[in-house]
This record gives sequence, structure tokens and C-alpha cells, in this order.
Amino acid sequence: MPVVDLSILRCATYEILYLDDIDPATSINEAIEIAKSYSTPDSPKFINGVLDNIHKKHPDVPES
Repeated sequence: MPVVDLSILRCATYEILYLDDIDPATSINEAIEIAKSYSTPDSPKFINGVLDNIHKKHPDVPES
């Protein structure tokens, strides 16, 4: 996994789990856009899958 992907996942996961004023869908979308610009061609799909799974599995996150 590229280091850029790991950094993107860390930031977006924090936003999804701890920042209530940011919609989780917005955090996921922004992470995907950053991955499109700065990482490999396969990274946006990977990041989308991981963050979507985190969003769905965490019980305290409101549905967007």
C-alpha cells in the first residue's frame, strides 16, 4: 500500500469517526478525490471500499 493511501485513510477515518460536523459521505468523497490526484490508479477504489466499510460498521456514525 502506498504511504499516500495510508495517510488518506487515517485522515478520512478520523473525520468519519470523530468529527460530527462533517458528513461521512463528504469525507469519503474528498479522500477519493485526493487519491485520484496523488496516488495510483487503483487507490480510489481501494480507499472507497475501506472507508465505506468503516462507515457502515461503526454504530455511532449517522447515516448520510
